[in-house]
Amino acid sequence: MLGTLYGIGVGPGDPELLTLKAVKVIKEVAHVFAAASSKNDYSLALDIVRDHLPSHTPVDHLAFPMTFNPERLEDAWQANCEKVVEVLRQGKDAAFLTLGDPLTFSTFIYLMRKIRKRLPGVKVTSIPGITSFQAAAACANMPLAEGEEVITIISGAKGGDRLKEVVDVSDNVVLMKTYKQFPHILGRIQETGLQDSCCFVSRCGQEGQIVEHDFQKLQAMQQPHYLSLMILKKRGLES
Repeated sequence: MLGTLYGIGVGPGDPELLTLKAVKVIKEVAHVFAAASSKNDYSLALDIVRDHLPSHTPVDHLAFPMTFNPERLEDAWQANCEKVVEVLRQGKDAAFLTLGDPLTFSTFIYLMRKIRKRLPGVKVTSIPGITSFQAAAACANMPLAEGEEVITIISGAKGGDRLKEVVDVSDNVVLMKTYKQFPHILGRIQETGLQDSCCFVSRCGQEGQIVEHDFQKLQAMQQPHYLSLMILKKRGLES
């Protein structure tokens, strides 16, 4: 008998945004895995659930390099897959903690694919979580979509090159992962003429939270925190 793998979305950072179902599963599983940078073993996702994690539950950090190098990424995915497979083969249920939602721009997606390939019969259950863009919209009291509006969610990890492509067919756009290519993304926003209709949110629900609408202040900002995104509205922020 193989154990069940749970992908648990722990929300955007505020521990009070954990779902009841996530807490229930965290208390019941035999083993917990949490993603961490290969540069250290810190996991915000683990911190979020700390108060609900039984003291006897083993916890392993899975290191993922912050790179687009396919060979390094493949090595990391394979090594982490084997660690989880080892636990599941013992018949133990395991949980992988991920920020936001496990099926939205999440490392869990790739881990799940690897594990399913290694263990074709394994049961995988995803526990949805509140996404960062839902929490950011709440922080800014900004509707993400209404009526017949179209909303598009894209990654800015490689810059904002897809913004021009989607803004023509969307009323509202969420740009995730804006921290690394921030100046490039700001340039793309200016090209679309949406510099007066954007909202930047960083560290939503955490100490140091920033909600900023002033584009000039954004241009003067140093590289933002890892947990940062932008919401763009073609109808304007006050419409």
